[in-house]
Amino acid sequence: QVQLVESGGGLVQTGGSLRLSCATSGSIFSINTMGWYRQAPGKQRELVAAITSGGVTNYADSVKGRFTISRDNAKNTVYLQMNSLKPEDTAVYYCNAAIYRLGRGTSTYWGQGTQVTVSS
Repeated sequence: QVQLVESGGGLVQTGGSLRLSCATSGSIFSINTMGWYRQAPGKQRELVAAITSGGVTNYADSVKGRFTISRDNAKNTVYLQMNSLKPEDTAVYYCNAAIYRLGRGTSTYWGQGTQVTVSS
């Protein structure tokens, strides 16, 4: 069994910062790409940022220069540092990981989500 547990969400004013964390646990052999998605009310879930096991990153245009994704492979944890937050960043943020398990191959797993609210 695999679990992804997010933390670090909350309420912040425009221009503020938050750091999200997502810790994975369970019978994991290896983790490939990890990422953060978000879903605002009435909108589709969208990719915010992703990072491969080798450290190659990809960002949505709307967060480039403000958000930074990183990971600690020893801890199987991915982070999202969010700076210069805007009201339009308000959403539920979900952690995502492509995890290889022995005998089960690679599957995509999701966390339960953490709310980020940016007040104007």
